[in-house]
Amino acid sequence: MIELVPRLTQPMIRGGERADSFDVVVPSLPGHGYSQAAQSPGMSIWRAADHLHQLMTQVLGYRRYIVAGGDWGAYAASYLGYRYPQHVQGLYLTFIPGGLAPAVTAAELAYSPAEMQLLAARQRWEREEGGYEHLQSTKPQTLAYGLTDSPAGLAAWLLEKWRAWSDCDGEVTRVIPLDWLLTNICIYWFTRTLASSVRLYHETRLHPWAPPAGCRIETPTGIASFPKELSVPPPEWARRIYNVQHWTDMPRGGHFAAIEQPALVAEDLRRFARRLR
Repeated sequence: MIELVPRLTQPMIRGGERADSFDVVVPSLPGHGYSQAAQSPGMSIWRAADHLHQLMTQVLGYRRYIVAGGDWGAYAASYLGYRYPQHVQGLYLTFIPGGLAPAVTAAELAYSPAEMQLLAARQRWEREEGGYEHLQSTKPQTLAYGLTDSPAGLAAWLLEKWRAWSDCDGEVTRVIPLDWLLTNICIYWFTRTLASSVRLYHETRLHPWAPPAGCRIETPTGIASFPKELSVPPPEWARRIYNVQHWTDMPRGGHFAAIEQPALVAEDLRRFARRLR
């Protein structure tokens, strides 16, 4: 986000005229580095999203706002778009959450060949990359003792994901600056929030949410599809879940789009926002 925010807050010059800039609010999820470490039971991503909505409307005073996010942010954005459509003007996603499937019954499903490939790819990913998620969802406290005790272990746990999930061809510092990687590790280490951050997986597993069958998220949605994302759903899959009004196939980039390709994300988000005027 550190490279993305200035590209959104500073007005652009387009055709001799200044284009709109944005107020950008970058919240820290409960239990993460810039938030409180302690979490009460039940702090799922959905409950965290409710807190973010209260922050935007009751604390900061925004009547309408756009939500943009990837990873957990995409889950929170999806929930906000469904739960608070009168306040959320649009959703912009750089990641289509794997935990949100089309809300249709089995008898209604008629997946396209591309959707069948997506499901097969997700099964392969679960076998080869999903061990961390299962552990964080089921035994977060045991994991937290080791990673809170060892800075080397914490760095290895995080760097493995940045290397595997970014569009870097095995050299993570090609797309994510070393200073950013070290700063991110230090935020977890100095604030001792690794335990409370991984518990988000556990609490979300215990408190699931999805739009009911026959419903989708009708808030206007923009999607940026990056080629090295964890999985790359086709547009027809996304349209089963979201009211997709804007779709961009990006030329490069992976799971950490905001830090890997901030210029691409900023320009595409601006294009989407202009559609909402």
